[in-house]
Amino acid sequence: MEQRITLITLGVRNLQRAREFYQNIFGWQPLESSTESIIFFQLNGLQLALFPQESLADDAGLEADGKGFKSFSLAYNVHSEKAVDDLVAELAGKGVRVLKQPEKVFWGGYSSYIADPDDNLWEIAYNPFLPIDGFKLES
Repeated sequence: MEQRITLITLGVRNLQRAREFYQNIFGWQPLESSTESIIFFQLNGLQLALFPQESLADDAGLEADGKGFKSFSLAYNVHSEKAVDDLVAELAGKGVRVLKQPEKVFWGGYSSYIADPDDNLWEIAYNPFLPIDGFKLES
């Protein structure tokens, strides 16, 4: 794996309140790829996403109030669905705990979740819609 983080996702209790905070208090502008269910902001070299806590837990295959759930995740995006499969298999082969096997997801991408030794969530994803650092990840 290259040393990089593509996306930091914060699980928020109230998406609209969080959007208003980052937009009105920080003065940040949401990306056009934002929807009513997730908000994206372009930062220096990575993106910040705001996502309802329950949705984040569900996406990772965890209970929102259960053991192992954090209200944030780090994302490592790759160039294709096959690259997700290959990387998750490689990590599993090294003993990494896979929380959710790679699969097509509701937003049109493909992703998996793994946990580090402290149960921090890492999403390994292919997102054909997400421009990263001025370029689009393509297969």
